[in-house]
Amino acid sequence: MTTPEPQPSSPQPSEPVTKDRAYRSPAGIAGGVLVLALALWLGIDALVAGDGRTPWAAAAALLFLVPLVAAYTVRPAVYANDDRMRVRNPFRVIVLPWAQVESFRSGYSNEVFTEGGDKYQLWSIPVSLRGRKKAARREDRRVAGQGGQRRGLFGGGGGGVFGAGGAGGLEDGPVRAETDKVMDELRDLLEARKAAETSQGEVTVRWAYEILAPVLVGAVGLAVLLATG
Repeated sequence: MTTPEPQPSSPQPSEPVTKDRAYRSPAGIAGGVLVLALALWLGIDALVAGDGRTPWAAAAALLFLVPLVAAYTVRPAVYANDDRMRVRNPFRVIVLPWAQVESFRSGYSNEVFTEGGDKYQLWSIPVSLRGRKKAARREDRRVAGQGGQRRGLFGGGGGGVFGAGGAGGLEDGPVRAETDKVMDELRDLLEARKAAETSQGEVTVRWAYEILAPVLVGAVGLAVLLATG
């Protein structure tokens, strides 16, 4: 009688792989794409059909405007995983291990503060005052609906448990604006991972020279053309 040969066990990863959560502004990207399309259309038309100094001015303007518009609209993003967050702002990329993050603050803009006292704005998570007002109105309706539900349940007005304003139309928990929900997620991730061993490290900042260089060259070109025109 033969004994079955043991099957090789499948290799187990030494550490779980965590994927980045990406936070970007769809409205900002859409607006940036439209502005870029318009600028390229007008600029290329001037390059092709213009005469004299017009093509040179169009080239310098495109070199200045295209990277600048892309930097403020399409480029910004925040990436977060279990170890750190990476903030890609218009002209810088900031990598912050969770151990170095002190807090998040939301006012007229969303910001992250480090343990060293530095502050970085989260460009890709803009504050929407209109969104907050809309969420506040929905929260008022939710609270009012819960009150009507309770009155209907105990014999008062409100049309019963499933009447108007009943359980079918209620939100689960307080209503929050979308960007405020994102900030809540980042705060929860910070609280859960700040003390983790893999979340240690130093803050690093890298300037986006691929954006700054063409913007500077375009600005110098426009200044020279205007000065000599």
